[in-house]
Order: sequence, then structure tokens, then C-alpha cells
Amino acid sequence: MTRVSPEFGDQDQEVLPVSTDVSFASNQFPKYKLGPDNEILDEVKEDIKGPSLKEVVVEETNQLTEQHKRLSVRDLACKFDKNLSAAAKLSEEAKLREVPSLEGHVLLKKLRDALECLKGRLAGRNKEDVEKAISMVEALAVKLTQKEGELIQEKFEVKKLANFLKQASEDAKKLVNQEKSFACAEIESARAVVQRIGEALDEQERTSETSGKQEMEELIEEVQEARRIKLLHQPRKVMDMEHELRELRIQIREKCKISFDIRKELAMSKRAEENKSRFYELSGSETLGSILRIQPCSDEATDLSKCSIQWYRLSSECSRREAILGANKFVYAPEPIDVGRVLQADIISNGLRESVTTKGHIDKAAELGSYVETLSRKSNYEFSVVISQMNGRNYSSHSVHLFQVGKTRMKLSRGWITKARESYSKSMQFCGFRGGGNSAAKSLFWQARKGQSFVIVFESERERNGALILARKYALDCHVLLAGPDDDAVL
Repeated sequence: MTRVSPEFGDQDQEVLPVSTDVSFASNQFPKYKLGPDNEILDEVKEDIKGPSLKEVVVEETNQLTEQHKRLSVRDLACKFDKNLSAAAKLSEEAKLREVPSLEGHVLLKKLRDALECLKGRLAGRNKEDVEKAISMVEALAVKLTQKEGELIQEKFEVKKLANFLKQASEDAKKLVNQEKSFACAEIESARAVVQRIGEALDEQERTSETSGKQEMEELIEEVQEARRIKLLHQPRKVMDMEHELRELRIQIREKCKISFDIRKELAMSKRAEENKSRFYELSGSETLGSILRIQPCSDEATDLSKCSIQWYRLSSECSRREAILGANKFVYAPEPIDVGRVLQADIISNGLRESVTTKGHIDKAAELGSYVETLSRKSNYEFSVVISQMNGRNYSSHSVHLFQVGKTRMKLSRGWITKARESYSKSMQFCGFRGGGNSAAKSLFWQARKGQSFVIVFESERERNGALILARKYALDCHVLLAGPDDDAVL
């Protein structure tokens, strides 16, 4: 506010009256208390009806921030429109406040001019009172200027918020329109898919009408027949039909058995005709736990002790065969690794070679799986065995030893004396004994480590095969393939 110093003439000059077009906010002059240097200490404030503009803006901003995450796009756009209208209303209210502010400046200027004129005419104590009144008017003008600055700042913030809300409202409307267009496109695509599916179903229904009618007629006939039987109370007929079906199944089963026996006899007769020109044949059951023997079937056959023999495993297609290392006797006991394979033996005598082959695959022994499952319930299982050979030489003592198969190692001992105790490793070998003899089906070969090997004899064929399967299972858990010489490829 610019300070205007009025010029005074003679003391007899009349005091200029206040203009009659000035409107006062109240009918009395404000009450102030002046301190040193004319500083206003206390001011009796008038009661303000309603919150200020700044508080309204802060409250609206906080509400928008809290509701931003849970409002949908459409609700957010509506909220922006409401806030935009509220900001416009606040801006209009701020404009209306400018009019009283300008009137206050005019009033204060005229009041100060009047006091300056009065000051020149008075003297003494009255003059001091007039000076105090002039200082109060100047302080009031300064306060009014500060209020105007705050009002301008609030007006700027309201304008900024209105622009922000306007831009946000436009963005929200664009987003709503974009989502609406996407939804319409998806709806049209879904309608097209539904239409195509409906057309396909109609086409399928038209094509299946001819076949469906016939099936429906047959089904209706069956249902009518069933209803007729039920209405006539003839459950006996159904029982007779079940008995006939049962008899037919029994007859079919018997015919299949007869057919299988005939085929087996034809194969045996065919082999017998082929063996008429052969000198050797295989005898023994082709199951796990038995012994296969090569026997001469002709008087002209050379003695087997003077022949060279080698046993082989044939692949499932019989197109490839693998030699069984160490199986070079006329006797061989199949082991679990031979199950499902065809065995063949070559007999070489006087430069001539003759081969004998099993009739079919080697079958698994009955109840061997349940026996192995029983053994695996214990972490270590001990078998009573007799040592037949040790390190390739016959073992003279026939005392009973304990052969222990564990989850991480195997152990052979007698009492407190330990013959061998080794963990599963790649250098270990474990397989059926391939050296022949009457006890071959009960014997197995164990190479604990290089330079130490045993041939041990079990009490039964089942214990020998169970120990082989159990040891190979535990070794596989230790990431070791436990087999005989050159048997890794088979496993």
C-alpha cells in the first residue's frame, strides 16, 4: 500500500467528509491493542463461518488419495468432475472476496487522509491520539495487504488444482472410452466364436441325424424289451442269459487253453524234427531258479568235455546277442538279469559249431517279488552261506558263514572274524555263478574289490535270487550298477 502524504493548507480548512458510497463490513471500528513501535498484539477475530479455502483443498486432496486405489475408472472420472465443479465454485468465491478487499483499501485510504487533515488542526494530547489512530490504520493496511497475499496464493493453488483435476478428468474419460472399446471388441469376438460353434454344432447335428435315428430306434427296442420283461415279471430270463454268458466265457477260456497247448505241441514237434539232424539239446525248466543243461541227443555227438561252449543272451528281437563272460560250461543257472531274455549256447567241436536255444523267454520265479519285499523291510538282512571258492581257488572249509546285504555295503563273516566288508562301488561285481555244477542255481559270484573274490552257496535258489535282486536295488540307490563281468550294457 503506497503511503500518501496529504498537503494541508490553513487550519481553518474544513475536514473532507467520507464518501457516502463506501460500504462498511461492520457498524463499529475494529478493536486492537498496540505494543511498542505500534505493533498489533491482539486482534479480536470475527467468527468465520465454515472452513477456509486451504482446508477445503487439503481435505479434498486427502480424500482423493485415499479413494484412488478402490475407485473404478468410471467412479474416478465422476469424482474428478465433482472436484472440478467444486474448484470452480471456490474460484468464484475467491473472486467475490476481492470486492470487499478493494473496498477496504479505499476506506482505509480515505480514513487515513481524514486523520492526516485532522492531525494538522489539532495539538497536544488530541494530536497524539490522532497519530496513534493513524498508526493503527497503517498497521491495519499492512495486515490487509498480507491477507491479500495469502488470498492470491490460495487462488493460485485452487487454479492449479482445477487444471490438474480437469486434465485427470479428461484422462479418465479417455481411459473409460478405451476400456469400453476393448470390451466391445471382446464381446464381438466372443459373439463370433459362439456363432461359429453354433454353426459347427448344427452341422454336426445334421450329419449325425441319420446315424442317430438308427441308434435311437435300437435303443428304444431294447428299452421296450426290458420294460416288457419287467412288466411280465420274468427275472428268470435275465438269470438264464447270465448263465449262458458265463458258460460261453468258460467255453472260450477252455478253447483258448486247448489252442495254446496245440500250438505248443506243434512247436515242440517242429523242434523235434529239427533236432533229428542235431547232436545236442537243452533240458531243464526255463524259469529263474532252475538249471539249464546241454545234453547230447545223438550217438554221433562228441563228448561235451572235449567241446568248447559259450552261453549268450539274445535281445528281444533276437537280432543281437551278448556273450555271458565265464559261462563256458554245459550247465548254466539263469539269474534275475536273464528274466525276459532268450538264452543260447554255442557248442564247437572239430571245427563245427552248433547252437541250442531256449524255447522262449526266461520266466520269473513264483512269489519272488513278495519275498524280496519282505527282505527289504529290514535295513540289513543276513543269509547263511557256505564259501565254495575264494580268489579262484577251492575253499576247503565248509563251515557256515553269514552273508549280510545292507543298504550301503555287504559283509561276509564267521562269528567275529570278517572275511570281507565293502561298500557299493564301481569295482564291485555281483552275479550268479557261471562255472557250472549241481549247485549253480544256489551259488553266486562276489568280487568285493580287485584281488578279492568269493563263490558262495546259499541254502535255496530263492535266497540266492533274492540276495541278487536286493543287493542290486540297494546299489542302485547308491548310484552304482551292480552286475557281473561285462553286464553293464545289459543293465
